[in-house]
Amino acid sequence: MIFNTKNSTSWFIWTGLMTALIIYLYVVISEGEDKSIFMPGPLTSGHHQIGLNCNACHKESYSDRESMQVSCIECHGDQRKKPFDFHPKAKFTDPRNADRLDNINALQCITCHTEHQPSITKESGVTQPMDFCIHCHEDIASERPSHEGMEFNSCANAGCHNYHDNRSLYTDYLIKHLDEKANLDKQVLPEKEFLNVIDEVMTYPHSLYPVKKLGVKDIDAPAYILTQTQKPDNTIHEDWLSTAHANSGVSCNGCHMPELDGKNTETWLEKPDHKACASCHNMEVKHFLNGKHGMRKKLNMSGMTPASARLAMKKESLSKELNCNTCHKAHRYDLKKAAVDVCLDCHDDKHSTSYVSSPHYKLWQLEINGQAEQGTGVSCASCHLPRVNYDVSDWLRRVLVQHNQNANLKPNEKMIRSVCANCHGLEFTLDSLADKNLIQNNFNKAPEVHIQTMDMAKKELLRRNKNRSDL
Repeated sequence: MIFNTKNSTSWFIWTGLMTALIIYLYVVISEGEDKSIFMPGPLTSGHHQIGLNCNACHKESYSDRESMQVSCIECHGDQRKKPFDFHPKAKFTDPRNADRLDNINALQCITCHTEHQPSITKESGVTQPMDFCIHCHEDIASERPSHEGMEFNSCANAGCHNYHDNRSLYTDYLIKHLDEKANLDKQVLPEKEFLNVIDEVMTYPHSLYPVKKLGVKDIDAPAYILTQTQKPDNTIHEDWLSTAHANSGVSCNGCHMPELDGKNTETWLEKPDHKACASCHNMEVKHFLNGKHGMRKKLNMSGMTPASARLAMKKESLSKELNCNTCHKAHRYDLKKAAVDVCLDCHDDKHSTSYVSSPHYKLWQLEINGQAEQGTGVSCASCHLPRVNYDVSDWLRRVLVQHNQNANLKPNEKMIRSVCANCHGLEFTLDSLADKNLIQNNFNKAPEVHIQTMDMAKKELLRRNKNRSDL
């Protein structure tokens, strides 16, 4: 018998490669975080950061629609209820609307938002054809004569209807704001009120940090820490003394040895993370973890870096790992710097770089230079981390900064109530948000686009008044 050395070598190589592949796949499946090798297609911009962690969405089963729904609700559930959602699950479990489910399963998020399908994915991750509204509203022209002749693929056009959050486009809301000036007489942001209501915030650790002004004698860091870390020029202490922390009873141990999960931290944390911040600012941290900046932290992954962003970012910032102190800077916590400078340290897209030549930036400069009233300047944070009136518990509602920077971006009409309405009339706002070139140039002039939404609202008001007069 002739021994074929060539075939033997080939089999040996093939066996070795297969063994290595099996070992690699085992490690990826059982221990590794990166499972992208199994990904059937790219993820949307909303989820691409967590693509290495398949279990973030798929949990135990890769085919169970119910477990997928649970995953969606874990992250987006707060916004999928009335009054935030115009089409909540309850609308379709109502027997009067049960027949709608024969046309489209509106109880499942993945009916309209299917990942890994880039060829059919549209704005906001929608994978349904844009005329899907016809499934339930085919008689809209008879119900609303003003919609006669309109195509169903135009329902979601700028200034028209949002499937989920339609609060800024309700007919009554539009009518209420007819004939407003482009720039309102009073243009000022809501005032933050954390200190004003802190006695009512039950989650705040009052026993540990009674609200009072602290001085240098109140610094409570261990002696060995002070020896090792204190700068010769004393800037860490001076930075801290200038903050709301020092003025509100929070010294070094409040951040570096915080109470976590009801227990005191026994070791000094050199670089406190969002968990330490949450001991006092739990709502802000909750929102941060739901946004793009913090969503990886929520899943116990390494923090986001600008290198993974799909927007243009500055080269020198690409390796920064985002957490609370990335923006707020340890010890000083300069809110004015966090509101603009920190954003522009990373973001390098046209909208961001155009900000410094916009009217909004001029207003911001007037405020920070003390030439205008507090709250009249418009920073990056004014629009993308707005001050909103929020239910923080069953008994308390307060104005806080929404740290989920995605909350009012897609679709951008969600900005109307929380941002634009503080300063601008509704018609001017709708036209501005529909003008894509204006958005790219960071609202540097009046809009050049006009949409018919407010014109239709005016006609509807005339129709209502006529019907009342005919009675």
